[in-house]
Amino acid sequence: MIDVVILAAGQGSRMKSDLPKVLHPIAGKPMLGHVIDSARKVSANAMHVVVGHGAQQVKAQFGEESDIQFALQAEQKGTGHAVMMALDNLAQSGTTLILYGDVPLIQSDTLDALIQITQQGKVGLLTVNMDDPSGYGRIVRDANHKVKAIVEHKDASESELTIQEVNTGILAVPTEKLHDWLPKLSNDNAQGEYYLTDVIALSVGAGIEVETLQPEFAEETFGVNNRAQQAELERWYQARLVQDLMTQGVTVLDPARLDIRPGNTLGVKVGRDVVIDANVILEGQVVLGDGVHIEANCVIKNASIAAGSKVKAFSHIEDADIKQGCDIGPYARLRPGAVLENGAKVGNFCEVKKSIIGEGSKVNHLTYIGDAVIGKGANIGAGTITCNYDGVNKFKTEIGDGAFIGSNSSLVAPVKVGAGATVGAGSTITKEVEADKLAVARGKQVNLNWQRPTKG
Repeated sequence: MIDVVILAAGQGSRMKSDLPKVLHPIAGKPMLGHVIDSARKVSANAMHVVVGHGAQQVKAQFGEESDIQFALQAEQKGTGHAVMMALDNLAQSGTTLILYGDVPLIQSDTLDALIQITQQGKVGLLTVNMDDPSGYGRIVRDANHKVKAIVEHKDASESELTIQEVNTGILAVPTEKLHDWLPKLSNDNAQGEYYLTDVIALSVGAGIEVETLQPEFAEETFGVNNRAQQAELERWYQARLVQDLMTQGVTVLDPARLDIRPGNTLGVKVGRDVVIDANVILEGQVVLGDGVHIEANCVIKNASIAAGSKVKAFSHIEDADIKQGCDIGPYARLRPGAVLENGAKVGNFCEVKKSIIGEGSKVNHLTYIGDAVIGKGANIGAGTITCNYDGVNKFKTEIGDGAFIGSNSSLVAPVKVGAGATVGAGSTITKEVEADKLAVARGKQVNLNWQRPTKG
């Protein structure tokens, strides 16, 4: 039986935010979400999140997840007190893993190793060595190098302050021992708080060995107390995500200038020979097929881009499905529901929303296509718009295979343009254009004699 207790009650005043600290994101996902995901990977039987400051906001974010129980720490009286709030909900035996909602990047492999320590009847404690351990609890060992206690920085002696091995706060404890030890904690210390770290001394006093473990990466144990620390962890995590892409064969022209923000999705899936230029953001679930090339300064969110397609600079793509061999941008915007069939082209300063651009069709310049279906091989001239909205309702435009829409045309939906039809430039189309017909709908030109005004 594995219980996981995640402490997420702190105010995080140094973040200077109305948002609870544990809801601030790393790679598009709340920090608490990262911790929960890692905990789930160790096959926890129950997950207990201790909330306090901003409790309702935290519950609103995670309350619908069936494997999470919440415990309220109404007053913040230390880490030991926080775990006490969840104590009644813990099993009577097994292992309790204690984690922190503002230590987001702890890895499941590290947690598995900690849990294995408790299978031997010991307490597992995660520690790191720091060149500057200021502010951290020190790991005090006896003459046999066994852990004797953890001493908080404010309570440490001069000799203890020289110790570089520090407590991360993450530990795994036999649950039945936790039931015994937590009620024995005292707040007789410089902070007047109940320290969870005192469990270590109680363990030693009971003759139960405390075995330490150090993570593969120290950054796994780094907490976030301010925006600078949040940014530091963001950059470290981004470096790992980008490294993973490059391991899969992606050419990343500047690894320091690619951001991957999977949020709660599976992230980025890539084919072979993908190229990504600088200042690109990949957000949510993104699929990039073989040979896809993403030029600089693009934002791609929850989109699939099939093999051989190219996204030129400064394009924004969201919730779109792009088939093979398409050409997009530069400065194109594909909004939710946009579908580009094989070989379609959407050029510079064009916007497509909830529309299908047929195979080989072109929407090249300064054009808006919304709520439309365009057939194969059509050409949509510069400055064309589908007038799909009357202020209340949206209406559909249908353009047939091989149709040609002249520049600066307005297609007032609902309307159909048949296969092979042509719309003359500058037309406002309000009724159906039959197949292979030419439609011209513009005011008659009149040339008049007149005197141009001059400045006085």
